[in-house]
Amino acid sequence: MDPSRIVFILYKPAVPGNIGAAARAMKTMGFSELRLIDPADHLADEARMLAHASNEILENASVFSDVESAVYDLDFIVSTTAKSKSGKVDYLSSGELRPFLEDKLVHSGRIGIVFGSEESGLPNSVLLNSNIGVTIPMAVEYPSLNLAQSVMIIAYELSGIQPSGKENADDSQPEISWKELQDKATVLLEEAGISHGTPLFHRIIERMSLLKASDARLAHSITSKLAARTKTGLK
Repeated sequence: MDPSRIVFILYKPAVPGNIGAAARAMKTMGFSELRLIDPADHLADEARMLAHASNEILENASVFSDVESAVYDLDFIVSTTAKSKSGKVDYLSSGELRPFLEDKLVHSGRIGIVFGSEESGLPNSVLLNSNIGVTIPMAVEYPSLNLAQSVMIIAYELSGIQPSGKENADDSQPEISWKELQDKATVLLEEAGISHGTPLFHRIIERMSLLKASDARLAHSITSKLAARTKTGLK
């Protein structure tokens, strides 16, 4: 699989050394695209030192001012978080992430893995707008893993990821885009009076994100027909 289909995104990393260590972890597991949202100086000497032969990842990292611009071209977003966060109801463990995404890769485009800041992790606004949350099981709650350790564990779990191959391509059916499916569902939910930002809206979108590729294809067909029916004025 082309490793560029997996993008690592650090949200407001405050310690240059953690950014460098994260870049090193990515490279050792075969990943290369790093995106940074409002980061500390990722080219500082401390970052370069801890990157250790991974400086090209730091130098090629894209820097964004907000989450929306950092994920604009990604099809499926995974947020890393502790279960104590209230933004998600369903969580995958880090060990479940690879088979889960391998099914998604059958049809999806690029996938982003978002990591929170060292001090406070990811805000609920980011968690709610991601497709799924993933957590790293620990024997004790404290001390928690630091940012670079979390990146290393997730990169290790995803190393060598391949599409599952369980779905056979069918040219008579539309290609699946998870983002497109979510966008169509959003329009239909809004028309039904279920507004973005409400708990029910986010719960429905979250459950849709758990669909297997075969079920997502069916959901695509249904939402497309419903959207076409709405456009003609038929209720």
